Amino acid sequence: MLMLENRGPGRTPLDWSTRLKLASSSTQGLAFLHCYNKAKLFHGHLTSSNILVDHLGNSCLADIGLHQLFSTTSSSHNANKAPELMLNNNIISQSQRNFTQKSDVYSFGVILLEILIGRMAMEEGDMSLVKWVQSVAPAREEWTWEVIDFELLVHKEMELEMMALLQVALLCVAPLPKDCPKMSIA
Repeated sequence: MLMLENRGPGRTPLDWSTRLKLASSSTQGLAFLHCYNKAKLFHGHLTSSNILVDHLGNSCLADIGLHQLFSTTSSSHNANKAPELMLNNNIISQSQRNFTQKSDVYSFGVILLEILIGRMAMEEGDMSLVKWVQSVAPAREEWTWEVIDFELLVHKEMELEMMALLQVALLCVAPLPKDCPKMSIA
């Protein structure tokens, strides 16, 4: 993801307004896909690397539906699965391990967490981002600033927006698919 690649010497991390714009335009794109013509369309492999950003900072979803071209009949083959979804089998239909709009919503919640926290969903040797946030959240009353990307801490005036986006992300990554919102309201 662009925001995570902009770290280190000589690089400028994305500010809050840019991250919020990425989240907002990605939400609109996925909501359009899910609501288009009532056809129950879904992305199927939504990850931060499948969100392209133009020179104005607008995002667009890539690789929509490509999972269908490359999927195999073997349910044990996970090469085309979003990494977070392999960890949370409740989100994937238990009968055939098919992706659905709910799995897109879950994946989108993971992307929102990446935007807010500044970490990839899975980093070598680490606990998944979702499980880490879910383990930190109930443990402390003042936990939210412990998980937000330190680059965003200079934007204290935007705290309410960040907390609202964090709450949406947590709803999207709910452990049970029935508890995930529809993209039209996320």
